[in-house]
Amino acid sequence: MGRYQYLIFSALILAFVACNQHTATDNTAQTDKDSAAVLEGREAIKHMSLDDDLEVQLVAQEPMVVAPVAMTFDFSGRMWVVEMTGFMPDTTGNGEDIANGKIVILEDKNGDGVADERTVFLDSLVLPRAISLVDSGILVAAPPNLWYYEIHGNKPGKRTLVDDHYADGGNVEHQPNGLLRAMDNWIYNAKSDSRYRKIDGKWVKEHTQFRGQWGISQDDEGRLFYNNNSQNLLGDYFLPGLSGKNTHQREAAGYDEKVVKDNNVYPARKNLGVNRGYVKGVLNEEGKLISFTAACGPHIYRGELLPPKYYGSAFVAEPAANLIKWNLLRDSGGVVTGEQAYKGKEFLASTDERFRPTNLITGTDGALYITDMYRGIIQHKTYLTPYLKQQIADRKLTLPLNCGRIYRIVPRGSHPILLKAGLNTSSLLTLLHHQNGIIRDMAQQQLVDRKMLSAAPLLRVALHDTTRPFTQRHALWTLEGLGALTLADVRFALDSSSPGLAKQGIAALSFLYNQKNSTIITGIIDSLLRQPATARYAAWLLPAVGKWDKAAAGRMEQYIIAHYAGDRYMAAALVNNAQDRERALLEQLQAVNKDTTIALYKALTATMEDMQSAAEKKKMEALELLYPRGREVFTNICQTCHGKNGNGIASMAPPLNESNWVNGDKKKLAAIVLYGLTGPVTVHGKVYQSPEISGDMPGIGASDEYSDADIAQLLSFLRAAWKNKAGEVTEADIKAVRKQYNGRQKPFTAAELQ
Repeated sequence: MGRYQYLIFSALILAFVACNQHTATDNTAQTDKDSAAVLEGREAIKHMSLDDDLEVQLVAQEPMVVAPVAMTFDFSGRMWVVEMTGFMPDTTGNGEDIANGKIVILEDKNGDGVADERTVFLDSLVLPRAISLVDSGILVAAPPNLWYYEIHGNKPGKRTLVDDHYADGGNVEHQPNGLLRAMDNWIYNAKSDSRYRKIDGKWVKEHTQFRGQWGISQDDEGRLFYNNNSQNLLGDYFLPGLSGKNTHQREAAGYDEKVVKDNNVYPARKNLGVNRGYVKGVLNEEGKLISFTAACGPHIYRGELLPPKYYGSAFVAEPAANLIKWNLLRDSGGVVTGEQAYKGKEFLASTDERFRPTNLITGTDGALYITDMYRGIIQHKTYLTPYLKQQIADRKLTLPLNCGRIYRIVPRGSHPILLKAGLNTSSLLTLLHHQNGIIRDMAQQQLVDRKMLSAAPLLRVALHDTTRPFTQRHALWTLEGLGALTLADVRFALDSSSPGLAKQGIAALSFLYNQKNSTIITGIIDSLLRQPATARYAAWLLPAVGKWDKAAAGRMEQYIIAHYAGDRYMAAALVNNAQDRERALLEQLQAVNKDTTIALYKALTATMEDMQSAAEKKKMEALELLYPRGREVFTNICQTCHGKNGNGIASMAPPLNESNWVNGDKKKLAAIVLYGLTGPVTVHGKVYQSPEISGDMPGIGASDEYSDADIAQLLSFLRAAWKNKAGEVTEADIKAVRKQYNGRQKPFTAAELQ
C-alpha cells in the first residue's frame, strides 16, 4: 500500500470509529422514539417499514461513503457518487466553505451487492452537487462552476470550464443540480433554466424552461419530472427541447405542471426536528409532519427488477420526515396526472431521524437506489429557526458528520448484480432493447459518445421495429445524436400509428432544418399544425420555421390565432415564438379578437409584464451600486423563489415587483423578512396559496449570515427595484421591528399583519 493510499485508508478508519463511538454514546443515552441515536447501517434498516414484497439492502456505509447526495452508474458496474461532506458542520454553517467534498467511485468486486472498494476520483471540492458521465469524461457541478474532466482510468485528466455561472448566487438549497442526460441528448437541470450539450467537441449552453429545486428525472417518453421542497411532483406534458425559446416567458402551459397535487405525508415517527415544527398546521397532534417540507430527488422507476406495478411510478424522497413516497402516474392524451399510491402510509418510512434520503436512481441491476446523507442537520443556516436550533441541541443532532449510506430496494430474497457490459457496437445495440430504461439510456449515450456511425443501419432497423416501441424512440434519438438522422427517418416516425413515436418525430424535425430541405420541412410542420392530433406539438416548432421562412411562420401564427386562441397550450407555444415581438402579436390578436379572457391574451400580457425595459435595466444597475449588499442578499436568497425580475416563479413564490407588501408599510415588510410568512397572501389582487406556491416563506432574522444593516439594504433595494417606488429602510427600522416582536419565533400570517 502506497503512502497516499495508506493516508486515505487511515482517514476512513478514523471516520468509521468516530461514527461508531457516537453510536454507542447515543444508544445508551436515548432509547425513546424521539431520540436520534446513530445506528449502524443494517440496524438502521430494521427501523424502516416497506412494502411486504420488497426489502432494503445496504450497499455502502461509512467509511466507504460519506454524505452522498447524488450518484450514477457506468457499464463497468461502478457507482460514481457525489459526497457533500461540508454541508452544515454546525448550526452556524461554520467551515462550510472548506474544500472537503469528493467524487468517489464505489465498486462491488465480489458481486455480493455490497461495495468493497472505494476510489477517490476528485477531492478538495466545495459542496459538489451533481455529476454526469459524458463522452470520455464527467461533468461536475461545484458552485459556482460546471467543470468537465477527462477520465483516465480512475483518475481525472484535463479539466475544461463549461460554465462559470452554472450555480451563480443562491444558497446550497437553491442552486442548480441534476445534470440529467435526457433522451433528446441534451443535459437538463433542476433549479435552472439552462441546458447543455457537447457539439463537435465544444460545450453549448441554451435557455430552456425553468424546472424544480433538487433532483430531476425522465419517463420513457423523455418528458421531465421534478419538484420543489413543498410540492410532491411537478412535470412536463411536452418534450423538454420544444420550449424555452422566449427568455421573457416565465410560465408556459404544459410545463411545470402539478402532476401530483396531493402533498400529504405519513411519517413513521415524530418529526419535531423540522424547521417550523412550532407553527400550527405543520405537525399533527402526534407531532408528525403533515405535508412535504423537503421534497427532493424525484425519480421515475423504469427498471425490470421490481414487480410490474412499480414500473413508471414516481418516487419522491422526504428527508425531513425520513420517508420515500410512491406516486402512481397515468397519461391521458399527453396530459400526465398522478396520485399517491397509499393514503395514511408510505412506500418506505423510517423511525430513524438520521435517515435523510437525498436522491433516488434505478441501478443497472434494476434495483431502486437511495443516497442517504445520514445526519442530523439538513436545514441550511440561512433559514434555520431558533426552534430547530434548540431541537438540534436537545437531541445532539450536530454530530457525527462523517456518516453516509447507500441502500437499494429489491424484491425480498433477491440479490441482483450490477450490469458489466461490453462497449462494442453489437453489445450496445442489444442493450438498446433492454427492459431497464436506465440501461437503454446508457446504451444510447455510449453509442453517441463513441460516435459509432457504423450502427446507423441497425438503428434504422430498430426504428422500424414496431414490436419494441421503447427501442424505437431511443433509435430515433441515437441517430440524431450521431448526426445520422434523415428526413426519411422522421417521416417514418410521423407516419407511425404510435402517437408517442409521432411526437418524438415532431420534436426531432427542428434538428433537420437546413437550406436544402427547409421548404419541405416547413410544409410538413404546416400540415401537422392543421391536424388536431398533432397541432399542439407542431406549434412549438414555430421558432425553427421562422429561422428559415419568416413568412411561413407568420402565416402559421395567424392560423393558430384564428383557430386556437383559447387553447392554453397553443397560446404558450405562440408566446414561445414571440421573443421581442410580444406587443406586436398582442395587437394582431386584438385586431381579430377583443376578448381579454382568452388564453392567448392572458399569456401575452403576463409575459409582457415580465419584460424589463431598457430604462428599468439602467435603474437596476444603479441600484446595485447603491445597495451592493442588498443586491447580494437578493441574489442569494430571494431570486431563487421570486425570480430574477421579481415576478415570482410558478410553484414557488408570488411577485415582489409592484407588490403591495413590498411597496407598503416598511415595518410589515421587515416583519415578513425577519420572521417569515405562512398561508395565503394577496398580491396584485390575486390570492396566492398552496399548492399554487409554497405555503411558507421562511424568515432570515435568526440567521447569523445577515446583519440588520444587510436586511435594511435588501429591503431598500427591493422597494426601489423594477417598477417599485417605495422609500428607503434603515438599520434602525429593522432594530425597531425586532424590538417590537422580541421573542417571536413563528412566522406571520397575512391576516395578522393586516
